[in-house]
Amino acid sequence: MKLVTSDLVRELSGQALLSPRLRKNHNLHPRDDSRCHRLLNAVEPASYIRPHRHLDPEKDEAFILMSGRLGVITFSDSGEVVEAVALSHAGGNLAADIPSGVYHCAVSLEPGTVFYEAKAGPYLPLAEEEKATWAPAEDDPAAPAFLELLRTIFE
Repeated sequence: MKLVTSDLVRELSGQALLSPRLRKNHNLHPRDDSRCHRLLNAVEPASYIRPHRHLDPEKDEAFILMSGRLGVITFSDSGEVVEAVALSHAGGNLAADIPSGVYHCAVSLEPGTVFYEAKAGPYLPLAEEEKATWAPAEDDPAAPAFLELLRTIFE
């Protein structure tokens, strides 16, 4: 049995702080080709996750908040915000389930944010048509400003 402990969540959060991308995954599934992916994802507020979608009809994605505060945003195909929800223990929203084919992203709203993520495997890098063309890539100089724009949704 694998356990997700508060110590593991804190340790993973500390590792995210040391990562250049300010995030760190901890896989609970055994291999990248596993049919069901389960992982912890530690994300710090300055970490930008480009909006994307999963076109495989089996790749719905679930986020369950473990610590911190996480903004989850869904978008139309043209990039308009459809829904934005803050997951937090204080606020009562603890999980979000995102259907396949829907553009979405997660935004860390406070330090120490960690969430449990589940989706169908196997791991495949995002195809170009799964990346939101209306949002900057992670390495684009416009990414930090776009991330700040996303954060304002939750103020």
